[in-house]
Amino acid sequence: MSNALWIAVLAAALGTLLMRLLPLLWMQRRLKRLGDDAPEAMPQWLSLLGSLMVAAVFGVSLVPVTPGPLAWLATVIGMLATLAVWWRTRTLGWPVAAGIATYGAVVTLFG
Repeated sequence: MSNALWIAVLAAALGTLLMRLLPLLWMQRRLKRLGDDAPEAMPQWLSLLGSLMVAAVFGVSLVPVTPGPLAWLATVIGMLATLAVWWRTRTLGWPVAAGIATYGAVVTLFG
């Protein structure tokens, strides 16, 4: 592997660690200061942090790596398949598998 790839892997690992570690350390200090059962101990923005990170990853995954008509078509069809399977099953695993399979099928068939 090239040095640039190792740097990117380390940067991603460090970013992932800090996104989890910093709020944890901050909350531990806050709980010690306010007391464990204080109602204002958990700020509202911290409870939204996980959902915001998932939304950010979802938003990034909707943009194709190499934008082009086929990539956008495969992305839209894969997203529609994901939503359709989710609507039917209301689970997490099957919709993701269906979206990936549909995306791959569109790229393979039309590419």
